[in-house]
Parts: sequence; structure tokens; C-alpha cells
Amino acid sequence: MDNNLKVSFYLKKNEVNADGIAPVMGRIRIGITEETFSAKTKIRLSLWDTNSGRASGKSKEATQLNRKLDTMNGVINARYRELFKTTENVTAKKLKVAFQGIASHHATLIDYFENYLNEYEKRVGKDREKNSYMNLKYALIYLREFIKAKYKMKDISFSSLNESFIEDYDYYLRITLGFAPRTISKTISTMRRMIKFAINESIIFCDPFYKYKANYPRTKQKYLTEAELEKIINTTFDKMCINFTKDMFLFSCFTGFAYRDLYNLTEKNIEKASDGVLWIKTTRQKTGVASNVPLLDIPIQLIEKYNGMAKDRKLFPMTSNNNLNLNLKKIASQCGIKRNLSFHVGRHTYASTVTLSQGVPIETVSSMLGHKDLNTTNHYAKITYEKVLKDVEAIESQIENRYELTQIDEHYENNNKS
Repeated sequence: MDNNLKVSFYLKKNEVNADGIAPVMGRIRIGITEETFSAKTKIRLSLWDTNSGRASGKSKEATQLNRKLDTMNGVINARYRELFKTTENVTAKKLKVAFQGIASHHATLIDYFENYLNEYEKRVGKDREKNSYMNLKYALIYLREFIKAKYKMKDISFSSLNESFIEDYDYYLRITLGFAPRTISKTISTMRRMIKFAINESIIFCDPFYKYKANYPRTKQKYLTEAELEKIINTTFDKMCINFTKDMFLFSCFTGFAYRDLYNLTEKNIEKASDGVLWIKTTRQKTGVASNVPLLDIPIQLIEKYNGMAKDRKLFPMTSNNNLNLNLKKIASQCGIKRNLSFHVGRHTYASTVTLSQGVPIETVSSMLGHKDLNTTNHYAKITYEKVLKDVEAIESQIENRYELTQIDEHYENNNKS
């Protein structure tokens, strides 16, 4: 028996609607066996190329459809190879069942989200933060309430998702719940993460919200300027707890460690290189990525200051993140910093003011921060005015006297005189 697989796509022209749009169908052939299936998408007749079994042209509509069909074809071929290893007589019907069985697993949005959240909870305290888990949990609650209010259902299938769904969800969060723009963007982003995971697992084959453009609020400055940082360094506070908060915040500003990673640091994380430089080598709890940071003078002084004060050979006797953030508001008030000051600002300050603005390459900064890729670092790092000024001054000193206007155009000079 011929076991070669052939997958093709065609239009169901007997179901063309008034706008000239027809459903796309798929056909699986293995030997003499044949099965058809719905590709769960539609396309205008004018865009369809019968010979290639794909949409023609480079329009967004055509590109999106072809990407979906290519992904679907890849999944069918992958299921075929798996079946061929374990089944003697692979038929088109068996492959169709295997292919559609994959697509139907966790094929509803809430069910998929709940399963993801349950798996995420198991990793809390190991390589995931409880705060991140709670953000996911609340995002699921809002999504569940929206589906119940809008559709009078407990769940919705991935195949039913379209652009109007996400626009209605945006309206629900903005108007019904009255959320701020930043909260809306984060909540919708979390829901879209489930869509991306579902695409990666071949549960669905394209993003139903690809046309959606979120109105992201303008990002506020999250780093301290050099002047603000020096103000905090040079200010002494009356209460011991405020001074401790200042020290821990400065440690973050000069190492880039987030609260949880700083909380976990022990003496074992400090290593001395062959050149005598002290390093902190650890793994970020949030991502599990290595973070190796050479210590500057201020962090070294702070380690020596609190040496032996913490239990279990930890570097610092840390308090809760909430207490630190409350004290930072008092620090900001006394130092005349009229912006919201949280502990995480220290990490942004290290990325922008302490490293990038001093000429440290972004690849190096990304490694020290323990980021998986440069896109994350770009979110933290902002090129400050001081950095631009320094770069321009450096260029000016390098090209000084190298370029000179040796003469003035005579025609231009005569015209000016006249």
C-alpha cells in the first residue's frame, strides 16, 4: 500500500456568501484513503489560487491565511510521522482523528488558562514569584466574569474568538470595571499570552486578535537621575529602619538585584575572581537565568556594614517588600523626589543611570540583570539626557579641528554684500 501523505487545501465554493467569501477546506490523502476537514477559516474567492492551494498576493489577509495553512500542514505531517512509527496501517481517517484530537485538547480558553495557572502555582517559591501567580489569578477572574456577563457562558472555545471579543473585553475592563489604562494593557496581555501558548501547542493555528492594537499608556520614568541618586546617598534619616531601607535600595541601584533575589543572597553567592574583583553570582528566582554582577564600592561597603547580622549566613537581614516600599515613600518625600519610588526603581536605575549611561554595552547589562533576551533589557534601559550629552561631547573632542570651512563661496559673499 502506498503510504505517502499528501495534504492540500481548497475552497468550498458551494457555500460562498454574498460577499464572495468561502470556507477553506483541507484534504488528507494516504494511499487510496482520503479524508476532508474544515480549516476553520474563510477567504475571498478573488484572493484564492487554486493551483497552489493558498491565498495569492502579499496582503495581510493573504499572509495571515497562508501562515495558518502552513502551520496546519506542519502539524498534520508531524502527527503522521508519529503515527507511522507506532501504527502498521496508517490511513487518512486515523491521521485526521490524531490531528483533530490534538486540536481539541484544552480547546476552550478558561479551561486552558486554569490548567496553566495550576501548573504555575506548583512552581511558586521555586522559580516563580507569588505576586506573578496572583496577577495571573486575578486576570483569570476578570476573564471568567467577562465571558459570563457578555456571553452568559462559563467558557468559550478558541475557535469562537475573534477581533470583536477582545474589543468587547477591552471595553468591559475600561468602562464596566473602570480600570486604569496600564491595568487594562497588563490584563489583556496576560490573556493574549494564553493565545500564544495555544498556538505553540497547535491547539489553534493563528492569533485571532492579530488586528488588535492596545492603547498603551505612556511609560513613566522608572529610574533615578544621577542628581536624585546622589541626593539619597547623601541624606541621613532619623529612624534606623529608614536608613536600612536606604541601604538596601542603594544596593539594588548599584547591582540591579530585584527584591526577591536580594532577599535570597547568601555569603556563598560572593566570589573573588583571580584579579581580586568581588562578584555576586546567583540565579534569578523569577526566570531561573544566571545573573553575575561585579561589585562596585557602595555594595561592598554595605555587605561589610551588615556582615553577620542576618540568619542562615544571608547577606542582609531583609524585611518585607511592602515595608521597604512604605519607607521609600518617606525617603522620596524627604529628598524632594516627586515621583513614585518603589524598590524596583533600583533595578531600573542600575540599568539606565549606573551602567548604560556610563557606556556599558547593553549586552553586558542584559547579562548582569539576568535577562533572557535584549528586548527585556530595552524595557528597563533608557538612554538619559546625560548620556546623550556625554556622547556628543566625546564626538566633539574626537573631530575637533579635523573639519574646517576653508573658504566662503565668492558668489554667496557677493550676494550678501549687495
